[in-house]
Amino acid sequence: MNTKTTFNGIEASEREWHLVDASGLPIGRLASELAQILRGKHKPQYAPHLDVGDHVVVINAGKIAITSKKPEQKMYHSHSGYPGGIKSESFNSLRQRKPEKIIERAVWGYLSRCKPPTPKSKSKRISF
Repeated sequence: MNTKTTFNGIEASEREWHLVDASGLPIGRLASELAQILRGKHKPQYAPHLDVGDHVVVINAGKIAITSKKPEQKMYHSHSGYPGGIKSESFNSLRQRKPEKIIERAVWGYLSRCKPPTPKSKSKRISF
């Protein structure tokens, strides 16, 4: 009786490209699905210490759905690091200027921040 577990490692896993149409999808549900694809949790050979995630291409990023009054009320903030260097932008203006930034910020919020980024984790891609 063979009781050994065989493990092929990261070399056996091939990265695939996923095409996702974002039109009409709620931002949070879309971001959670994209984060799972980027981590590789949809694959049977998933392990937390391996980078087995796939690449994602998102189309129609400007047509994402958002509920109630969030287009007028939701604000995105960034800081330059200098005193008084905070910049705020509403959802509507960011959607017109760079719609891919909305999805990118939502997805990175779902990804793990427990470990510092490694060269392997920088290979995760979202293309627009």
